[in-house]
Amino acid sequence: MSADFLPVVRTVAQLRAQVRAWRAAGETVGMTPTMGALHEGHLSLVRLAKARARRVVASIFVNPTQFGPNEDFDRYPRNEAGDAELLASAGCDLLYAPDVSQIYPPGFATRITVSGVSEPLDGAARPGHFDGVATVVAKLLNQAQPDLAVFGEKDYQQLQLIRRLVLDLDLPVEVIGAPTARAQDGLALSSRNAYLTPDQRIIAGRLNVVLADAAARLKAGDTVEKVEATGRAALERQGFDQIDYFEVRHAQDLSHPGPGVLSVPGRVLAAAFLGKTRLIDNMAV
Repeated sequence: MSADFLPVVRTVAQLRAQVRAWRAAGETVGMTPTMGALHEGHLSLVRLAKARARRVVASIFVNPTQFGPNEDFDRYPRNEAGDAELLASAGCDLLYAPDVSQIYPPGFATRITVSGVSEPLDGAARPGHFDGVATVVAKLLNQAQPDLAVFGEKDYQQLQLIRRLVLDLDLPVEVIGAPTARAQDGLALSSRNAYLTPDQRIIAGRLNVVLADAAARLKAGDTVEKVEATGRAALERQGFDQIDYFEVRHAQDLSHPGPGVLSVPGRVLAAAFLGKTRLIDNMAV
């Protein structure tokens, strides 16, 4: 399918009309919410949704409420035409590309906060970020009303927050986590990787190596506190400019397991800067 044949809708009314038509034909609907600047990681989400549902709608909306005042909202890469071509090639059936007025109309006054899972890690490093994520995802899922929605495990805290949101609000959608798509050297694919200089890109490819080593150490019986300290030191040696966090957490609710040997399913998560580019990644334990 070429981009010329990928339908694009920009209003809630148009989106719901198409979804109603699919449902009337007995078809299931999947969704992949994105902020655009698509890469293979996003396309893997679309393909997974397509494998689980007859129809797939992808959304592109650069959400202003999840960016802090000194973050990269204005320079975040945008290329709707190129994104549409990629979505069509992955089997997407509809692109929902609303403007701000469809998500936050005049007088909009509601903000959703998901306590607990949203508070550590990125929640602490980026105040208000997850309120913006929770609010926009709740809006998009309500607007499209899909049977299932696919989110990547690269943004693991976001994925767990969305699972909590859907459960708590009784939203009739199945949330599916998709494995992190990686470059050949293991770097988690991200739209922000485009900001990296060639030298920074080499260093960036070491983040996943340090995380994998931490996961292996935990499995071998090293203590949580030793693995966290060793991981931070390793990132500093590799040349990362600032480390927001390198922490071991419970896999489900992201609470800290405390000192000692990890005895529950866990996740090692990290966020670090190269110049002005912030990279995040995680590994299961």
